[in-house]
Amino acid sequence: MPAALTAFHVKHDGEAGRAWSAGLPALTKRYLDEWELRLDGGPAHGVVSLVFPVVRRDGTRAALKLQPVTHENCWEAPGLRAWAGDGSVLLLDEDPETGTMLLERLDGGRSLLAVDDEMKALEILTALLRRLVALPAPAEMRRLGDIAQEMLDDVPQAMGVLGLERDRHWLGICAGAVGELVGEPGDRLLHWDLHYENVLAGEREPWLAIDPKPLAGDPGFDLMPALHNRWEEIVASGNVGRAVLRRFDYMVDELGLDRQRAAGWTLGRALQNSLWDVEDGELELNEVQLAVAEAVHQRL
Repeated sequence: MPAALTAFHVKHDGEAGRAWSAGLPALTKRYLDEWELRLDGGPAHGVVSLVFPVVRRDGTRAALKLQPVTHENCWEAPGLRAWAGDGSVLLLDEDPETGTMLLERLDGGRSLLAVDDEMKALEILTALLRRLVALPAPAEMRRLGDIAQEMLDDVPQAMGVLGLERDRHWLGICAGAVGELVGEPGDRLLHWDLHYENVLAGEREPWLAIDPKPLAGDPGFDLMPALHNRWEEIVASGNVGRAVLRRFDYMVDELGLDRQRAAGWTLGRALQNSLWDVEDGELELNEVQLAVAEAVHQRL
């Protein structure tokens, strides 16, 4: 079992994380037996999950994904089930009790980062996002309205932590934008983490989305990952604000979104990311989040 994966779970869940990691060999064997799978290579892992390439009894290549059930990833299987492979990786089997999933095999070594042309990569990602957010969210899905209200409730405490007037100013602007929209949170099925490394090459389709954190909400809340990832290309453009807006405007136009609402919800993502940073002990806002907020604020 990868030591880095164990270290993450111990750091975040203490002895429970250590116990879950120690149980991975037995858990893997359980599903290899129950789902009649054979290993087809060594494991790979992200921050939270362990993934094995496997082959089903009928010869279908698949991926066995093991992860603990948390409030963050427990919605992954319901979201994938709803999309049924339309723009996303296919869910072939699941056990909600343990969070284990059997997924369509994609090329884990080839993400959209392999597409050198930044706008071509954005075009592919946006086309997938258009398909994903076309679907109404299942009734039981967690909702953006609740998450947005929790964010607003956390703002006063964060204001008391931030030392720079500039940071408090921009946190207030982002919170104000969310306050204007919280009563109309939307009902589309969102991915919530659709950045370039979460789009992998496949056989059924050239590119498919993986690792969603689904929720019901406004598609404007799904733009931020594509804006602040591949940031080195934004910087290399020589004009950060213009480069951010180039991506933002392209996605808004292709998705047919209201520009002001999309800007407001993107500021909501900057607020969310900033609140997470403060929760993790940061005393200043992240410069990338600030740069995106400053650029997108022009579209309000």
